Amino acid sequence: MLIYMIRHGQTDWNAEGRLQGQQDIPLNALGRSQATRNGERLREMIGAADGFRFIASPLSRTRETMERLRSAMGLDPLAYETDERLVEVSFGDWEGYTLDEISHISPDRLTARAEQKWSFIPPGASAESYEILCWRIGAWLQSLDGPTVCVSHGGVIRSLFRLIGNLDEDEAATVPTPQDRILEVDTRNNRIEWL
Repeated sequence: MLIYMIRHGQTDWNAEGRLQGQQDIPLNALGRSQATRNGERLREMIGAADGFRFIASPLSRTRETMERLRSAMGLDPLAYETDERLVEVSFGDWEGYTLDEISHISPDRLTARAEQKWSFIPPGASAESYEILCWRIGAWLQSLDGPTVCVSHGGVIRSLFRLIGNLDEDEAATVPTPQDRILEVDTRNNRIEWL
C-alpha cells in the first residue's frame, strides 16, 4: 500500500511554538503557500491521482491544506473524506502553551515528558500519549484498501515512523515533521521517507 502523507501547513501557533493538539487553529499565510506548493509537487509525482483515495483529519488546518493541495493538483477541492482517527494527539491542559510557559507552571511534569516523551500523558481528561495515538493510527492503517493521499498532523506522522519505519520510541517521538515536504509511505516494504 502506498500512502502520501502531508502535514498541514504552518499556523501561527506552530510559528510561536505552542502545543496545538486538537485545538482548531487556522493556517497562516506561510501555511497556505506550503499547502499549495505540496499540491504542485504531488501533481508532478502522481498526475491526476487516478485510483488514489484522499483523506484528511477533520480539523480546519488539515481540511484547508487538503483543499489547497487538491486545487493545485487541478482536482475538485472538496472531493475528499475526513476521518476522526487522524486528529492530532491531545496535549490536554497544555494545549495553547509553549514548552517555556509549561516549564514555569509544571517543571516536574515537563521533565517527566522529556524523559519518556512517547508514553507521557499530559495533565487533563482528554490528554493522550503518542503511544495511545499510535493505536488510533494503527486502526486507520488497517482500514485502507488502496493508494492514499492523507493530510494530517505531526503526531500522526511520528506514529507512522513507529508503526511502518520501526523507529524506537525515543527516535519516533522526536523525528522532524516538516510542513513543506511530502512523506512517502510504502507499507509493503516498510519504507518511509521524506520527498
